[in-house]
Amino acid sequence: MNFVRRIGPDPHANGQSTPALENCPDIWELDDGDFAIIGIDMTDDAKSLLPATAGCGPDERIVRVPRRILVDAKADIPAKA
Repeated sequence: MNFVRRIGPDPHANGQSTPALENCPDIWELDDGDFAIIGIDMTDDAKSLLPATAGCGPDERIVRVPRRILVDAKADIPAKA
């Protein structure tokens, strides 16, 4: 697995600040076409609140990504697979 490119602008571009400690959140495209999301882990607080149609397996985490990060990345997200 390799990180190919950042999706959206650098979260710290133009002096922006982020809520987490280690330069996240961030979105990256992987060499297999999937995406990696770096965000604040909120699994313990959110798992019991998931709708009945959603689930979070033992090998998964729920992460919070600020709206600004995802909205700014919209132009870089492919429309189709």
